[in-house]
Amino acid sequence: MDSPNLTVFFLQIGGAAALLIWSVRLVRTGVERAFSAPLRLWLRRSGQSRMLAALTGTGSAMALQSSTAVAVLVANFVAAGSIPAASGLAMLLGADLGSALVAKLLLVRQSWLISALLLVGVVMFLRGHQRRVRQGGRILIGLALVFVSLDLLRAATAPLLDSPGAGTAMAYLARDTLTAFIIGAVFAWIVHSSVAAVLLFVTLVAQGVMPLAAAVALILGANLGGAVIALILTLAAPTEARRVVLANLLLRGGGAALALTALTAFQPPLDWLGANPAAQAIHLHILFNLCLVLLALPLVGLVSRAMVRLTGPDSAASPMAHITALDPAAQSNPDRALSCATREVIRIGETVEAMLRPIPKLYEHWDEAAAEALLASDKTVRKRHFDTKLYLAQLNRAGLDEERSQRAMDLSTIAANFEAASDTITTTMLGLARRLSTDGVQFSRPGWKEICDFHDRVLANAQRALGVMMTQHPDEARELVAEKDIIRDIEQRLQRAHLGRLREGLAESIETSNTHQETLRALKQVNTAFTMVAYPILTETGDLLSSRMSRRA
Repeated sequence: MDSPNLTVFFLQIGGAAALLIWSVRLVRTGVERAFSAPLRLWLRRSGQSRMLAALTGTGSAMALQSSTAVAVLVANFVAAGSIPAASGLAMLLGADLGSALVAKLLLVRQSWLISALLLVGVVMFLRGHQRRVRQGGRILIGLALVFVSLDLLRAATAPLLDSPGAGTAMAYLARDTLTAFIIGAVFAWIVHSSVAAVLLFVTLVAQGVMPLAAAVALILGANLGGAVIALILTLAAPTEARRVVLANLLLRGGGAALALTALTAFQPPLDWLGANPAAQAIHLHILFNLCLVLLALPLVGLVSRAMVRLTGPDSAASPMAHITALDPAAQSNPDRALSCATREVIRIGETVEAMLRPIPKLYEHWDEAAAEALLASDKTVRKRHFDTKLYLAQLNRAGLDEERSQRAMDLSTIAANFEAASDTITTTMLGLARRLSTDGVQFSRPGWKEICDFHDRVLANAQRALGVMMTQHPDEARELVAEKDIIRDIEQRLQRAHLGRLREGLAESIETSNTHQETLRALKQVNTAFTMVAYPILTETGDLLSSRMSRRA
């Protein structure tokens, strides 16, 4: 290839790979926005059976096209005590298999499929008025673009078939499988998607550009890289969450390394895995993850206990927890001071979100030490709110233009809402949990399931609200406000369901009636407090009418 053609070649390869990575992310975003609540409930409810947990993890990863997204969700559930660590590890193993299966599905080639997906997807996205319809259109568009990117990649790599330099490089990777393994792991980590990495490698094999031996090493390396992504994303998570992700990394990454060692040493024939090298490569990927599930699933309890000994005691309060982001020296620079205040308000919200997580555990089993920790957190929230309010007031006295003054007012209001949520948790919900323990009563089975599901949905909205604060993205803000109406409707429906159980004379429902109803109301209040994060963003973009959010086509 001459120099100009080489430049065009790399642009084509880079563009096709970029479209592939973005398309996979587009599908995942659509699934998360449309079905995040059902997926969360599905995962949490499956935590009592390890086999069911593994199957749920497989299905969730196929829906999200990402085992990493499932790993982050499961880590949060384990940290909150919603599911046992062993079941969480089973879900992660199942998710690894799910990501392998979805890569196989995305390699299907049908000429009419791209046009059909684009046509239906665009119509759904542009004409749909319901959020799930629009996000369903986003998913179909993303799938179509995955197929388009693979076709672009096939076209871009066609010249490599006649390139002696490319053949030499690929032959070297086939001989030096350790280097190929490392490259596969690093590439999967860089693109933050083992699915995209595997699709790329298998496509190169299908084109005849890459030898099967090199592809096998790269794909096994992508398994390691995919597990590393989740570990990095949960580095700041509690120890309980990191244990599960680390255990999955050791099993998946260690298993990939052992599989590569065995394949390199014994070089078994792979013809039985498929009729061509591409089929053999993807089927080996699926077989590896299936064997990992079958071999490791009976051992997840033992592995979880070993991780406890390896990582030490559970998370303790950080000595940095009370250090403020409010810098007095920044008062002379309004933009910098507002940035400091924003960081402080986000930290207030993070504290309140962390306070909300253990509430179901306290309802089930009263823990005086955990209750004292929540009260201490509430005291911290109140102090942070007071300091932030004074900081912003002092900044306003120095003289701000209208835009900055409004931003300071918005931050002060958000901080006040976060403090109100903290007060609801410690005054109302903590009191209700103590009452359950004192009276020695329990919710009915359907009532407790309703409360846990509702709590999980509110917790997800709290986490989404903190993300909106950081990104200031109008689309995410609109979804947050729309979710407020959904939460209100769910709360009313659950209240009616509870009254229905009272009419049936269910003893547990009668004993815990007030506690049940007050808990639902308290959770709705917490959700409202976090939702208020979105209103300044939507006011600025003109998405809010005088009383309701404006409709968009």
